Amino acid sequence: MSSEQSAQLDSELLERLRADPSAWDGFLREHRLRLRRMIALRLDRRLQGRLDASDVIQDAYTEATARLSEYLSNPTLPPYLWLRFIACQRLLISARRHLGAEVRNAAREEELPHSTADGLAAHLVDHATGPLEKAEKAEALTYLRTALAAMDDQDRDVLTLRHFEQLSNLEAATVLGIEPSAASKRYIRALSRLQEILANRAELFERFRP
Repeated sequence: MSSEQSAQLDSELLERLRADPSAWDGFLREHRLRLRRMIALRLDRRLQGRLDASDVIQDAYTEATARLSEYLSNPTLPPYLWLRFIACQRLLISARRHLGAEVRNAAREEELPHSTADGLAAHLVDHATGPLEKAEKAEALTYLRTALAAMDDQDRDVLTLRHFEQLSNLEAATVLGIEPSAASKRYIRALSRLQEILANRAELFERFRP
């Protein structure tokens, strides 16, 4: 889909949301699974078992609904990216609440929604094309977490946005605050790096689909 087509669809959606209050509920239902995947990919492993994605999404929906009129009067982001932004903020707030003293300073707090190495590693292991033994799974997770954490932060983020969250190149560029051409180049580089990471342990990752 071209940038022009995407902009047209966003414009039409905004008009529906302004004209029909019931369209908002449908919009929220449509994107629930998409937001759940986004949260799972960005969840710090220290929060696993302590923070439920459904609670984050519900908090985001409550806040977005309360701010809907304000947003519709001056939409600075496309509808889904605005909803996604609020969900990221709710994830950050929840992370602060659950981690407490483990979060040492504001700079570290701001990084939490972007700590994608754990989420990407877990996603890849969960989507192996065949069953993994417990020892294989543990080895795969350890290797992937280390390798993905060593990637450039923006490369890892653009990989998360494009390949795993399935945002368009324009959406990814908007989230990252860079030009679409730069986002495209970063994605190609990051995907190539991911393939190298998997190829370096081909005996372990032959059942994986990046």
